[in-house]
Amino acid sequence: MGKILVVGAVAGGATVASQIRRLDKDSEITVFEKDRDMSFANCALPYYLGEVVDSRDKVLEATPASFYKSKQIVVKPYHEVTAINDHKQTITVYNRIDHTSFEETYDTLILSPGCSANTLNLNSNISFTLRNMEDTDEIENFIENQKVKTALVIGAGYIGLEVLDNLHVRGIDTTLIHRSMRVNKLMDEDMNQPIFEEMEKRNINYRLNEEVEKVDGNKVHFKSGKIETYDMIIEGVGVKPNSEFIKSSNVMLDSKGYIAVNERFQTNVSNIYALGDVITSHYRHVDLNAHVPLAWGAHRGASVIAEQLAGDASIHFKGYLGSNIVKCFDYTFASVGVTPNELSNFDYQIVEANQGAHAGYYPGNTKLHLRVYFEKSSRRIIRAAAVGKKGVDKRIDVLSMAMMNKLTIDELTEFEVAYAPPYSRPKDIINMIGYKARNK
Repeated sequence: MGKILVVGAVAGGATVASQIRRLDKDSEITVFEKDRDMSFANCALPYYLGEVVDSRDKVLEATPASFYKSKQIVVKPYHEVTAINDHKQTITVYNRIDHTSFEETYDTLILSPGCSANTLNLNSNISFTLRNMEDTDEIENFIENQKVKTALVIGAGYIGLEVLDNLHVRGIDTTLIHRSMRVNKLMDEDMNQPIFEEMEKRNINYRLNEEVEKVDGNKVHFKSGKIETYDMIIEGVGVKPNSEFIKSSNVMLDSKGYIAVNERFQTNVSNIYALGDVITSHYRHVDLNAHVPLAWGAHRGASVIAEQLAGDASIHFKGYLGSNIVKCFDYTFASVGVTPNELSNFDYQIVEANQGAHAGYYPGNTKLHLRVYFEKSSRRIIRAAAVGKKGVDKRIDVLSMAMMNKLTIDELTEFEVAYAPPYSRPKDIINMIGYKARNK
């Protein structure tokens, strides 16, 4: 019987603890979570604020009491791990309730501390970040109590775009600013154009190359010289790893503070594992390191770690493909593979198609734009991106599976689509990519 300590709960920590218990009925498992809530649907938070998800209970997934009752795993919220001594195999824990610290020994340590939202430090009581359920409750209460009518969203990444969409759905007059011209950076820049068209269609104000210089009450002073009044500000300006406490140990961090792990999610210290947003690993389909802070990787990591601890060394992580997707108003934007910034590592060609998502004669057809990058020498797919109102997720998922199995661009001609007029065309857009590639 071993003693397993997990740092951080939510998608990574709570899931890995649960997966370990599934295979190991005897080990003592304790999870330390520095915040209030141990398990919630992180990706649901913008949709809860937009009242698309209509109940707070649908977002919260488990409590320490329910978790212990079903799995005999102890979860201690408001307990922050502040140091690791990997020689003594101890961690130092700060109890945020009674402000005391104590040491706890371990046989196996699993790190899932996640990331924290960056902040512009505007020193304003109307400005918020959105990273956990506590943030969400604070924003929701502020909207209700202050009768928020206008909002400023700073940042056009996933959080910014989803919050913008959902605040608009809720009836709040929302403005978006972004500090550069490059929004939604995992997407090809030109394929983001529908984001701007959708905002203009809804008379949503936005400004690029704009930043906030200071906030005075409800008055926001911008770099452009504009001064505007808002009831609320949401900052979506990226994240930073919660890894400062790890520096007391021999666990290696990269230059940005992320933990490098191997195919077993082990750190360089053999009995310390890590998963979730705080890690870096590698791509599955190309020889490059990868940081993919999304939910699928955390859940896959949880399963692999559990199998490792249960003694099945054959189970290991083969790498990320980087599949990602975001809804912005009526459009869906998705990609898989290396990021646009990483394409410079390859000698590649592009093939793309624009056509209806399904049969043209069937009502409700909409345009789908699919772009695929393939390596010239091997003709293997290294990246794909798609944008449209329907069918985007299906095509990116199919291409993800193709990349996982190292198919070439030419083999897409052999993809057998599940065809009926409401769903596709006899020669799907993925087939068309393959046929077009034969001319390159």
